[in-house]
Amino acid sequence: MKILDLHGLTHEKAELEAEDFVLMQSQVEFFECKIITGNSNKMISRITEMLDRQGFSWYIPSWNLGEIIVSY
Repeated sequence: MKILDLHGLTHEKAELEAEDFVLMQSQVEFFECKIITGNSNKMISRITEMLDRQGFSWYIPSWNLGEIIVSY
C-alpha cells in the first residue's frame, strides 16, 4: 500500500499533495492507499472533503485516527 505523509505541510499544500497522490494511485485498478494526516481535525476535514468531491471511498481506522485509507 502506498503512503503519503502530510506532516509539516500547510493545509493548502497538503490538500493539493493528497489530491495529486490519490489521483495518481487511482490509475491502478482496485487501488488502496494511506494518507497520514496527524490528529488535526482541520486537516482531516479538508482531506476528506476533497476525497468526497473526487468520488473516492475512504475510512478512518479506529486504531489510528491520524490516517485515512482511500480506495475507489
